Amino acid sequence: MTEQSDDRRDSRDRDFQQQVIERLDQLTVGVGSLRTDVDNLSNRVENLSNHFDNLSNRVENLSNRVDKLSSDGERFNDRFSDYQQATQWVVQLAFTLIASATVTVILATVFKR
Repeated sequence: MTEQSDDRRDSRDRDFQQQVIERLDQLTVGVGSLRTDVDNLSNRVENLSNHFDNLSNRVENLSNRVDKLSSDGERFNDRFSDYQQATQWVVQLAFTLIASATVTVILATVFKR
């Protein structure tokens, strides 16, 4: 009976060892899968970082362009103000010339009589 009992115990030990080995194999596969998932996540984070850097550069370029447009707008406003002032002076000069011509015609007419 001891021999049968030893055989059963050995059989149970082998079954237990086999179950442990199978479970370890499953854990190994699970760890490998997790490693792959971590590698994939790492790649995605790196891609996101690259996209972020790209977007950051694009925002910086846009900011520079907005600054340039703002500067150009200020220059345009200055030029427009100068042209507006020059136009006012031309209009004043035209009215002055018309008034002078009118006065000259009136005086010439009065003194001819």
